[in-house]
Amino acid sequence: MNPRPSIAFAKFAAPQQAANRKGTVFVLSTDDAGLSDAARAYDPGKTLDRAFPVAEFTGKFAGVVEILAPEATSLDRLIAIGTGKVSGLDEYAWLKLGGTIAASLRKATDVAVVFDLVGASPDGKDAANLAAGILLRGYSFDKYKTRKDKDDAKADPKKPVKVTIHTADPAGARKAFAEVEAVVDGVLLARDLVNEPANVLGPVEFAGYAKELEALGVKVEILTEKEMKKLGMGSLLGVAQGSPRGARMAIMQWNGGKPKDSPVAFVGKGVTFDTGGNSIKPASGMEDMKGDMGGAAAVTGLMHALAARKAKANVVGIIGLVENAVDGHAQRPGDIVTSMSGQTIEVLNTDAEGRLVLADALWYCNDRFQPKFMVNLATLTGAIMVALGLHYAGLFSNNDELAERLTAAGQATQERLWRMPLGAEYDKLIDSKNADMKNIGGRYGGAIIAAQFLQRFVKDTPWAHLDIAGTAMGAPSSEINQSWGSGFGVRLLDRLVRDHYES
Repeated sequence: MNPRPSIAFAKFAAPQQAANRKGTVFVLSTDDAGLSDAARAYDPGKTLDRAFPVAEFTGKFAGVVEILAPEATSLDRLIAIGTGKVSGLDEYAWLKLGGTIAASLRKATDVAVVFDLVGASPDGKDAANLAAGILLRGYSFDKYKTRKDKDDAKADPKKPVKVTIHTADPAGARKAFAEVEAVVDGVLLARDLVNEPANVLGPVEFAGYAKELEALGVKVEILTEKEMKKLGMGSLLGVAQGSPRGARMAIMQWNGGKPKDSPVAFVGKGVTFDTGGNSIKPASGMEDMKGDMGGAAAVTGLMHALAARKAKANVVGIIGLVENAVDGHAQRPGDIVTSMSGQTIEVLNTDAEGRLVLADALWYCNDRFQPKFMVNLATLTGAIMVALGLHYAGLFSNNDELAERLTAAGQATQERLWRMPLGAEYDKLIDSKNADMKNIGGRYGGAIIAAQFLQRFVKDTPWAHLDIAGTAMGAPSSEINQSWGSGFGVRLLDRLVRDHYES
């Protein structure tokens, strides 16, 4: 993959240094097309003053004016980025501005960003979030490309672009960025996992990525098929029985809070490839099913983020890892399996497999850790995309406070959630004549039916289910993401923990 940009922070350059600088410089312009003295030092020929009216540039948010080889300088490019009204910018707006800068980097190797704005946070957080936006937008997944374009061949693929952000308090910005960068790294890890092809990333390999979190102080246990069978996880193991690649469950613990505090818990669906099993999917689009582990990717990325920023919370992350394949041993429609809870499940559709994986993972999590709450994430149903499209994930919950906190975190991070209903009318649709329940209902309300199924495995513990089928993979590109795998959920859940559950 292309190396990520290298971020540094420094004080504003002296006028003579600015005038002699080479490379590319970005300056930020407010809603009145205003430029600070520190920004004007890079434009002694006042090129931008002449360009702004010609380009009808007013400094509106994310507006761009680019000058090539500006007069009276040694610069290759001088680029103005509009901020709009600085006092109205929130965390996500700064990320978007960073993404706007990253989109304009092109083949630059040495870049300066002049962050000199009245109204920006004095503690460096806004500058840190701008830098985070550069990293998020700069991500690309091209590790398997061996043939490069001619323009790419001219650049050193091992040398990252150097971005120096000049600000009044570089030490404060550097400190703020260390925490923000931890979350960015978690997002990028989740993107990497979702983007990896299934021949490279199976359950065993995925568990290996979870194990690497031990370097950050996360305690990691990996359960094998033998151990899960002993625990009675017939629901999860039934999904895996058609694949020669063994199932795994990774249990990740970050103990950053008070020793006696109950943990909060996150559970992820990790189907590393989903053929649909004997209820096989159509061939068209099946290649996207390498991303059916987006929930597990988000949980793994979240645990990375929390550990890397030393979150003051006790957190458990559990991911159930299987491949849903087809062979003579594969689960058949009509099979009845016994879950870890002791409840029996009639499997009427082997392509409704994610809920079978989560059933045992949720029960195990609740039984062992007795958490304050559980949130599970899963690319669970196409039905949620019919309901909400690709811009919101579905939120189902048995607890209003948890649902409200998740919704607020989604608004703050723009990883948005929309609450969907649960109820007895839906629950009875999964009653089975032959077992305690069946894994599908009728034609309608498929996302709700899946959530009702999961609710049978959480007892009275506060719980939320996030159906991220439309947002974790193949979602529309944005100012901070151009990747097929988005890493959805990492920033959202980090914000939830940060705002409500850190001591």
